[in-house]
Parts: sequence; structure tokens; C-alpha cells
Amino acid sequence: MTAQFLSDAHSLAPVAQNASTSGPTTLTIDIGGSGLKASVLDATGAMLVDRVRVKTEYPCPPEALVQRVHALVRPLPSYDRVSVGFPGMVRAGRVHTAPNLSTVAGPGTKVSPELIRAWHGFDLASALEAELGRPTRVVNDAELQGAAAIEGKGVELVITLGTGFGTALFNDGAPCPHLEIAHQPFRKNETYEEQLGDVARRRIGDAKWNRRLKLAVKNMDALILYDRLHIGGGNSRRVQMDPEPRVTLVDNTAGILGGIRLWERPIV
Repeated sequence: MTAQFLSDAHSLAPVAQNASTSGPTTLTIDIGGSGLKASVLDATGAMLVDRVRVKTEYPCPPEALVQRVHALVRPLPSYDRVSVGFPGMVRAGRVHTAPNLSTVAGPGTKVSPELIRAWHGFDLASALEAELGRPTRVVNDAELQGAAAIEGKGVELVITLGTGFGTALFNDGAPCPHLEIAHQPFRKNETYEEQLGDVARRRIGDAKWNRRLKLAVKNMDALILYDRLHIGGGNSRRVQMDPEPRVTLVDNTAGILGGIRLWERPIV
């Protein structure tokens, strides 16, 4: 795909050389099915330090995740507020679904009924706020990434390709209600997540995975008729499709750098 790619050279990515002190600093945490990532941003959205990352450990009950996040961010500079992207359905900081984190040993493994119950209704924003001692906002991870990627004009769809398949929809810069498209039927009695997640990609190879992605994008266009499509996540670098002027590939750091915009325009 010869779409525009927002790389590390873009303003999204650089580590701050002359950090701004004229506004609040924001700890941004990207919770993923395979890894936890975090950095602290200055008031302009520049990273004060390189992001830190650790693997997501399984099983992953809510209380354990909160402790692991605290351990991850402990070495980072001080911060005034916290933004968190979470891989599941989140409303008002409370988790409703956590598909990958409800498995016994990670994506693609058996789902644990106990973990489903533990995550459902868990107030992650309040738990992290109490643990970290700073005001905290939690949204779906694709929405956090989208907050950094969108242009703010027209209907914009964000797709994240990583451990799973995430989506977020915006209209003139405002977030629409979150839709769990990843867990809707796609093809051969499987969901978008099952067909396009990283477990499937590693099993079938990039070429076949890209053919599936092309069909998924066609479906999304027919459903939404988007003005722009932003494709991010760790596997966006593997995307190979025909040129499309409406499509932008987004650097994976957007999952961190959306943290500033979450406070400028809250997502509920």
C-alpha cells in the first residue's frame, strides 16, 4: 500500500528534546494482549522518555494487571494525569468485555469463565487512579490510538492490527459509541478477530492475511462509507494493498500519544 505513513519522523513520535513545562504531563498506558507499554508526555504531546514495555502476563485478573501496570510505570518521570487504552469494551472507565485478557494463557487459548466475570463491570479507571494517585481516564485502545491519528474532518475509521483487530469511529473529530466489530461474524463462521488477529496471521502467512484484510476493509467501507481510514497497530507494517488515497498507515506510537487528546476531548 502506498498510503501515507506517519512514521517516527512525524510529530507523533519524537522523544522531547526541550520538554514543555507550561502544562500538565500525562502518563499514557497502552494495555495490549501481548504487551503493556507506557510513556510520559509533555503538554505538547512529545514523549519525555522512550516508552517502556513488558509482556502481558497470564492469567491476567484485574487486580494483577493494576499491580503490573504500577510496576511498569514506577521508573518513569512524574506525571499529573493518566490516560489508558484497554483492549475491550469500556464505558465511563468501567470494563464490560476483555476478550484477550479473559483467556487462561493469552490470545488464542481457552477462555476462563472466572476471568470473564472478574473483568465484567470492573472499574479500571478508579482502580488505577487509587493505585497511581493521579486522575485517570480509560478508553478502548483503538479509540486512544485514533485520538492521535484522526484529522477531525468527516467520518474517520481507525483499525488497529496487533494481537487482535480493533476499531474506532469518529465523526468530525468526535468519538462515536464504541462498536465491537472485532467480534462480529466475518467469514467461514469466524469473527474479524479470529481471522485477522496475530495468531491467525502467524498461522496463514502475510500474503493470505492481507487478502483477508482487503476483504475486511471492503466490508468496513460498505458499512460505514468512511472519508478516511487510519490503519495502526504493530502489524500495520505488514499491510500490502492497492494504493488508496483515503488510507493512512499510523505509527504504533499513536497508542501512547493519544493520551493528550483524551484529556482535550474526553471519550466516554
